[in-house]
Amino acid sequence: MKTFIILFIIFNLITFIIFGIDKLLARMNRKRISEKILISFAIAGGSVGAVFAQKIFRHKTQKFRYLFWVILIVQFVIFEIIWNFSAIMSYIN
Repeated sequence: MKTFIILFIIFNLITFIIFGIDKLLARMNRKRISEKILISFAIAGGSVGAVFAQKIFRHKTQKFRYLFWVILIVQFVIFEIIWNFSAIMSYIN
């Protein structure tokens, strides 16, 4: 279970950093990270990092506002199911 939490935190930090890099590239008028990659990281488990990056960097706030909140809620439910299932399995064993 600790591994799951550590991986969750690391993946969200990576997503947060990727959004920050994209914002920096946008300010420098350089080639940006594609929206497909940004959304993929959010869907794959980095939605918390994506939402925090949106708020802190003020990045992709108009285009993805509702999409990221939906992804965040779905991931919360999935992680809650995984968390409870692993707790039940450890209790049984």
